[in-house]
Amino acid sequence: MRFRDRRQAGRQLAERLLARQREGALPDPVVLALPRGGVAVAEEVARLLDAPLDVLVVRKIGAPFQEELGVGAMAGDGEPLFDEDALRRLRLSKTELGPVVERERAELRRRERIYRQGRPAPELRGRTVIVVDDGLATGSTARAALRSVRRQDPARLVLAAPVASPEAADLMSAEADEVHCLARPAAFLAVGLWYDDFDQLTDEDVLSALRGRHGHVGR
Repeated sequence: MRFRDRRQAGRQLAERLLARQREGALPDPVVLALPRGGVAVAEEVARLLDAPLDVLVVRKIGAPFQEELGVGAMAGDGEPLFDEDALRRLRLSKTELGPVVERERAELRRRERIYRQGRPAPELRGRTVIVVDDGLATGSTARAALRSVRRQDPARLVLAAPVASPEAADLMSAEADEVHCLARPAAFLAVGLWYDDFDQLTDEDVLSALRGRHGHVGR
């Protein structure tokens, strides 16, 4: 299964979630997008479910010698979640990663300030929280996001993404109450390969999506 772009993928994902909502399985939902890529998907989900849309900023923690090589992730105020196997394999200690963690924490806060513009984070306690991304490769950032949300005591925690590697989808099943992925290709390789249009989104794209749901954000 391939998708034309994130919006088309979001509409298909939203249809599946709408069916669950009509069954009464997703009461009082709030949709949290993982920016930037997950926002275009989540916007369609929030629209169809008539749910508030907000963002949950997650930052990957890269190896000092190769930033694209993820060895962990962090979300919200939570402690970094490290890939212990990766640390052992690369012979890295958490102390060595301290400067990387601080840099990513600063960028996380910067993006939260830009996206929220003084607006408080939504109240999640007792609600159905649907975390949305445009795809899951290793699942490390999504796992950090889910654990951050879980600490806020939602009534139900759902992860939704158009495409995921089978390994990431299996990993998420231990973190969320429900996992919805439209495609779990065995030969996954990378998220972008499953989209015809996978252009990078900007901060302004994120703000535009949030403004589009103005009046729906928050409880």
